[in-house]
Amino acid sequence: MSRSDDTAGWDAIVIGSGLGGALAAYRLAEAGARVLVLERGRWPHRDEGDWNPRAILSDLRYQGRTPLSVRQLGDRRFRPLPMNETVGGMSVFYGGASLRLRPPDFGRWPFDYHDLEPFYSDAERLLGVHGAAGADPLEPPRSGPYPFASIPWSAPAERIRQAGEGLGFRPFPIPLAINFSGRDGPQCVRCNTCDGFPCAIDAKNDAAGILRRAEGKTLVVRTGIVVSRLRTRGTRVVGAECVDQESGAPVSFEAPLFVLAAGALGSPAILLRSGIGGDGVDALPVGRFLMRHCNAVVAGVFPFRTNPEAVFHKQVCFTDFYEEARERDGLAVGVVQDIYTPDADVVRRAAGKVAGAFLRKPLVHRLQNLLCVAEDEPDPANRVYLGDEMDAYGMARIRIEHRYRRADQDRLALLVRRARKILRAAGALATRVWPISSFSHAVGTLRMGNEGHEAPIDLAGRVRGLDNLFVTDGSTFPASGGVNPSLTIAAGALRIAEGIVNRRTS
Repeated sequence: MSRSDDTAGWDAIVIGSGLGGALAAYRLAEAGARVLVLERGRWPHRDEGDWNPRAILSDLRYQGRTPLSVRQLGDRRFRPLPMNETVGGMSVFYGGASLRLRPPDFGRWPFDYHDLEPFYSDAERLLGVHGAAGADPLEPPRSGPYPFASIPWSAPAERIRQAGEGLGFRPFPIPLAINFSGRDGPQCVRCNTCDGFPCAIDAKNDAAGILRRAEGKTLVVRTGIVVSRLRTRGTRVVGAECVDQESGAPVSFEAPLFVLAAGALGSPAILLRSGIGGDGVDALPVGRFLMRHCNAVVAGVFPFRTNPEAVFHKQVCFTDFYEEARERDGLAVGVVQDIYTPDADVVRRAAGKVAGAFLRKPLVHRLQNLLCVAEDEPDPANRVYLGDEMDAYGMARIRIEHRYRRADQDRLALLVRRARKILRAAGALATRVWPISSFSHAVGTLRMGNEGHEAPIDLAGRVRGLDNLFVTDGSTFPASGGVNPSLTIAAGALRIAEGIVNRRTS
């Protein structure tokens, strides 16, 4: 095995550069540790191509060389699912929604909301979140205001806001990690290309931006590095064995501390390839309990162009229904929020041949959509594991099996009914529901808990049985809650990193 630049004397190696990896790396470097971040993707291009719907959503400009193999939504066979790869991970493509879980959501967690609250506040500061404290009718307790105020409603958002209020709901501005202020970086131009796209001008406060600002002598990001497995000796990880995509050569990296943050799909695969966890009687339940939310987009067809100026309008959120199933299911229902309408060509492709034939450009311009995010039940049968076939790097390909329970679909149906009601009150003539099949909200495959037979990660974020391996991404979630997981991933990473720092300095 050849050696890479591990001779530089890294204090910590972080595998993955999404919010979980970036925030952990930032906190460790801030405390004086020399941190190397390994990322299989490249830096975002930050050019006009990043705002091109066909390039990003149809041609998949950022897709990696190895798709996942997925069986979901009633499929009888596994199908390839391309995945984007870039520094910053999924945060580069998210729309910046930064909502906190609520205190009842922590019923299955090994700590409560108040333990995480200071880290939520810190994450909001680092991500430059714009919000309106007190506007959310079910807002959890806060120790302070948002770093920045919400921006004024755009015309499409105002349409939804007024419709919701007319029905007796209490809409509020979505907290957004987008640089509307222009402080410490480019200012958002409020275009209609955010969800699903990298920001061409770097005005979205994603994980790539955090790493770019922090990169220097004590924090280095190494791109194009695919981590195949971790090498262990006794109770310690002693190295990461990798492939350099550019040269195809094997490389390895060593450090006294390792942080795994390759996401809820990638992190368990790395552990399984390392011989950690599996299906044995005494094995850690690695890869089980995959959650992704039960999501759908409800599209309303209006008798007019809904956004003729093509302005940003992902602003409105409804939590009025969040607790309606708690007593019955022990879970949140979820939220309804505004979301943009993709380019006409992208919509037609997503709709399929029959429905797509009717979705010509004039009709697509008359759509306005609401996203329904419903909590899904952790189910051990929903899992990430390794298949028999090899990927482009000679490693066992990741396989994913997932199905929703009836109760998950019932919670989604409740949100869909509310969304349809709001759209009709706003003037929609008809509505159509589009299920979401992506794993952009994937969490839970390395769940954190107090019992080893149920949770491979302990309260400190450490992999059980290994003294120097921590996990800081969404795979640690014991439950998904009913909001976008991004802010909770960031806060959880800061919490675990703070514990590592305190342990190193004590």
